[in-house]
Amino acid sequence: MKLRLLVLAALVTFVSVAPSSFADSRSEFLKLIDRPRVALAPEAAPPVRENSRLHVAFSFAAEASQRVPGILVKSADSTGRRPVVIALHGTGGNKEKEVALLNDFADEGFVAVAIDGRYHGARSKTGSGGGDYEDAILRAFRSASSTTEPHEHPFFFDTAWDVMRLIDYLGTRTDVDVSRIGLIGFSKGGIETYLAAAADPRVAVAVPCIGVESFRWALDHDELWRRRIETVQSAFDAAAKESHINHPDAGFVRIFYDRVAPGIYDKFDGPAMLPLIAPRPLLCINGELDGRTPPGGLAECADAAQAAYKAAGAENRFVLHIQPKAGHTVTPASMKLAHAWFVYWLKP
Repeated sequence: MKLRLLVLAALVTFVSVAPSSFADSRSEFLKLIDRPRVALAPEAAPPVRENSRLHVAFSFAAEASQRVPGILVKSADSTGRRPVVIALHGTGGNKEKEVALLNDFADEGFVAVAIDGRYHGARSKTGSGGGDYEDAILRAFRSASSTTEPHEHPFFFDTAWDVMRLIDYLGTRTDVDVSRIGLIGFSKGGIETYLAAAADPRVAVAVPCIGVESFRWALDHDELWRRRIETVQSAFDAAAKESHINHPDAGFVRIFYDRVAPGIYDKFDGPAMLPLIAPRPLLCINGELDGRTPPGGLAECADAAQAAYKAAGAENRFVLHIQPKAGHTVTPASMKLAHAWFVYWLKP
């Protein structure tokens, strides 16, 4: 009910310009992740009917060496161009784990899409888990000082690029309204959601779940960085060993971040990137007891976002929903809020 009252009150006209004080973060992030734009070369299998829905397997080229596989779901009765909700999975997940969510969005009138993140799902050797992902992060750590090896950023940044290329692909389809694109992600996918939305104004509505955080704040406070690092613990431990670090501290974590995701605790941190989404509708869902998104850092993110939305005259377009007594999870009640947010703003 609280969300309903908020969104019904939010009748502010869209503004396309982000607060100027954060403009450098967007331009520098785009410069960092930029790479040659190869032809999309899209491929799509014939639709498969499952109950009242159509499921379409597709793929496209994000760059010369990377094809991105995805699943698209829509109602079998869908006509014309429809709004889209893109779902991004967490560490160790894959697009198939988002199918139930895609079905729900399709039933509400959306075209719903999920892709495999870098080195996950069909983009990994095993098809599941995060082993290849951690291997790629370790490679990125090793190659960061090289002038000859390619500089990958599989830790969040490369999937943000894939989302931008996914939007390019969706723009080629006749069943998609690219002016009404929503993005939701979970944990790793939540971070990728706010990064992609900050970088690409074509994301009209964003719902990062259990991902909004300040990496810098966690580094500065009582080793709270450990909960985020544990999501890539094998890569981090190997990097520490190769660096002859027996007891990694916050100083080494900074070195690790500087190599695998440069800027993640500074100019591309949550408090710098969330304001770039203003004044587009932004619903952040976090758990009250989630150690990966500690409350002090989350508060810095929320304060920065709230200030940007106020400056844009769009205060009611930003909502931070704290799930009471919840850890690193998204509750059914919170998913209802997310659905209501997309339905209100994207109007399927």
